[in-house]
Formats: sequence, structure tokens, C-alpha cells
Amino acid sequence: MKSFKEDELHVGVWAAKTPDRAAIIDAETGREFSFAEYEALSNQVARLARGLGLKPEDHAAVLLENRVEFLPVFWGLVRAGLRVTPIPTHLSVEEIDHILADSGAGLLLTSASHKDVAARLNLSGMSPAARLMLDDAAPGFVSLEAAIADLPATPMADQREGIDMLYSSGTTGQPKGVRKLMPSGDFGVAPAALAVTATRYGLDENTIYLHPSPLYHAAPLGYSVRIGRLGGCIVIMKKFDPEACLKAIETYRVTHSQWVPTHFIRLLRLPEDVRTKYDHSTLRCAIHAAAPCPQDVKRAMIDWWGPVIEEYYAGSEGNGQCNITSADWLKKPGSVGRAAVGKVHICDPEGRDLPAGEVGTIFFEGGAQFEYHNDPVKTAESRHPNGWSTIGDVGYLDEDGFLFLTDRKSFMIVSGGVNIYPQEVEALLLTHPQIDDAAVFGVPNDEFGEEVKAVIEVKPGVTADSALAADIIAFSRAHLSHVKCPRSVDFIDEMPRGDNGKLYKKVLRAPYWPDKKTATHSTAVPADVHKN
Repeated sequence: MKSFKEDELHVGVWAAKTPDRAAIIDAETGREFSFAEYEALSNQVARLARGLGLKPEDHAAVLLENRVEFLPVFWGLVRAGLRVTPIPTHLSVEEIDHILADSGAGLLLTSASHKDVAARLNLSGMSPAARLMLDDAAPGFVSLEAAIADLPATPMADQREGIDMLYSSGTTGQPKGVRKLMPSGDFGVAPAALAVTATRYGLDENTIYLHPSPLYHAAPLGYSVRIGRLGGCIVIMKKFDPEACLKAIETYRVTHSQWVPTHFIRLLRLPEDVRTKYDHSTLRCAIHAAAPCPQDVKRAMIDWWGPVIEEYYAGSEGNGQCNITSADWLKKPGSVGRAAVGKVHICDPEGRDLPAGEVGTIFFEGGAQFEYHNDPVKTAESRHPNGWSTIGDVGYLDEDGFLFLTDRKSFMIVSGGVNIYPQEVEALLLTHPQIDDAAVFGVPNDEFGEEVKAVIEVKPGVTADSALAADIIAFSRAHLSHVKCPRSVDFIDEMPRGDNGKLYKKVLRAPYWPDKKTATHSTAVPADVHKN
């Protein structure tokens, strides 16, 4: 592998060394996109962006499904020095319009798969030439293929690295752009964090990496870009399918993969004969993050795949990170590990450090700097007087420095002056034999201010009725202080989770707090959310 001490480490380096080697593979079709093709397309896109008048630190947006062109297009905009926002494809027109307006995007690149949504967007402030579409030239858009056809496939003389500007998932409110510092120094120089990540997970040019989530999310995008720099191969999937994932691991001899807990749950639901049908012996590392993983699920995955399961805790803000191996997790079940980037502080509401075992707000010291785009108030709220930063999560450190998450501060329930952390209750409910998924949050109570509500998705074949609701409450009371237990239970056909596993709790809360602006445009509350 190329030394991290050398000047450049990016796709172009590998295009020069091994131009015909596969950089990206479409798992479904087997189509290979070589390093030479990756480099050429990214150079043409970079030249196009500059030719349209976009300057370094300007903004561009990408609205694309998972496809082999996604990463070259993204990297091309980055190498033009832009701040690039990948937009989730499930968002509504109103939400996409908000992101485009808030980011000030001067370019939008989408595909014919999204032409119906694209036709309804408010693009009045964007040059018609900067409205680009792959596969077609729908009304109001320019064909990307035609726009780059005559552009050189070689690097520009004045390349400068840009950066992504991801928007939060909006699980607690309107999405906010996470604005990080632009890379400094010469183009193509590997960031220091790349060496840390590569060493920890054993990433190099022999890596074959599978991530079955959408590339517009932070983890698949970030790791795919890193692996491209390192010369590894990325196997992409159009959408998650548990058996197709196992088949891809066997077919492409996947060495590294990345998951969210929802993926694990669905993999474990496969019949035993399907789970044992495929060879996963090449898999050296299976990383997971993005949402809390039920302990029984993680233990089952370690039993199945062996001690290759690695977990990390971090946010799109990049202000810090914790890691934990399978071996350490088995000793410290439920932990997300010790700090690998930055130093963890657990603080009380006055900002004072708390001792081991005490629950408080999680701050990182010494991590990357960030701000929330166009939101100085939220940025200020994320800062500690000492300059540390938080993404709003709550937890505690044990005596060995291992971090345990309890919840997000914004999800905390205050009932009669008592602070209740829903994640603790949810973790218990997920051990109930008839529960498939659970969400706990506060609803209005005239006497105590809030009371605990549980919304439950039952396992297939289970009858959701008042008898089960009573059983769930009794189960909770047998294991937890009564003040923490649900006072009522509602059932739902399918929990509103994003494809990264994050729970859109604001969608569930909205009907119970009708005077609060917690609803989202894109995810409707299922009609049976109040069914008892």
C-alpha cells in the first residue's frame, strides 16, 4: 500500500498504477467501473463545475440513487473545491427545496430516476446550465453525458479539495447542514485520520468493501471515498436485501462491510438454511454504527460471523469517535467503546465533569471543528465553555473509560421532575419475545408534565391487542422502576426508520403534541399509530 508519508493518495494515483482494476462493482449486475473510468469521469465533472462558474467553497448538490457513477460524480465536485451535499432520495419536494435554498447550491446533479421530483423543485435561483441529469435530458435539465462529452478527462491544473456538507437526518427537527473546515494543503494529500482508520480496520488496496446503504449517508459515502483513496474496491447495492448481501459477500469475496442494526436484524431473520448457504469466510471486518444495536442482536451476529464485528460511535459532525472490538464488547456489553478521536467528557447541565457511572451530556475535546450552517444558535448550543463540542447525546463512562449511551438529550422525558432516558426502556422492551421494534417517548400529562408512552411493532404473527399491551407494561414493571415504565402502549405496523436505521421519533411524537412543530413532510404517521 502507498505510504501515508507520500504526498498524494487518491483515485488518480491508482488510475495511473492499475487503470483497468475494478474500483466500483454493481453487486446486482456485476458491472465493473475501473479506476481509469473513475478518474476520467471525476475530472470531467470537476471541469464542468468550474466551467459553469462555480468557485472553490461554493455549494453543489447531488440527488442520486446508488449507482457506479455516484462516487466519481461526488469526487469530481470535491476536486473542484466545492462543498457537496448528497440529498437523500426519499425526501419530499419541500425538504429538498429547503436543503437547496439553505445550502445555496449553485449546481444540482440528479438522474432520470428522479425526474418527476426534479420537475417540481424550485430551481429559479440556479443557472439552467447547472441543472444536470444523468441518463436523460428532462425538461429544464441538461444531459450530464452531453455536457461533459467534449471535456478533457485529465486533471485541472488548479485542483483543490472540497468537502461534503451533509444534512442531519432530521430525527428531532428540521435538517441542519453540518459545515466542517475545508481541507488545507495541496490537493490529494491524505488526511491524517485516514491512516488511523486504515490501520484500525486493515484497509488497503486489497480491500473489497460492501455497504448496502444509500451512498448519500455519511458512513457509506465517507468510507467509500476513503477506500477509493486507498485503492480498494467498493461493491454497491441499489437497495438492501439480506440474502443478496450474503450472496455479494460470497461472489465478490468481500473483506470489509458496514452495517446498521436494522440490517443485522433482517439478516438474522433469514431461515437457517439461507444463512448457512453462503460463504462469508473472506469477511475480516464488519463495521456497524448509526443507531443503538440491541445486545441480543449483536451477540447473535458475533456468534454467526465470529469476532469480526466492529462498532464505532460518531456523528456527521466529526467531532470525535469511539470504537469497540467484538472482544471488548463481550466484556462490556452495551458499550460503544473508548475514545479513538478526541477525549470524552461527561458533563452536568452546568458543564462540570461527572465521575464514572454518572449520566450526562457527552462532549468531545480535541476533535474536528464544525458548525451548523446558517444556525449560529444551534452551533452555540453544541459548545462547552472550554471549547469542547457535543452532538446532543447523553451517556456515561465506566471506570475503564468505556462509553455507554443512554439517549439523545432532546428525547429525554421529564415526568414529575424525574429525568427518564427512553433508550434504557427501549433496550428492555426489545428483549420481550413478541416485540420486533420499540419506541419510547414522552406524551402530555396534566399532573406530571409528561408520561412515558411506548409504540410497539410486534413480530410477525403476533396479535397486537389490549392483552399484549397490558403484558408489555407488566414486563416493564418487573424489570425497571415504575416511573420509567410505559403508562400506555400503542401499536404500529412498521416503525418509521430511515434506511440508516435511525428512528424518526418526531413522527411518532407529533400526534400526541399537536401544538408542537415536530412533524415532517416526507414521512406520514401510519393510520394505525393509535391502535390499541
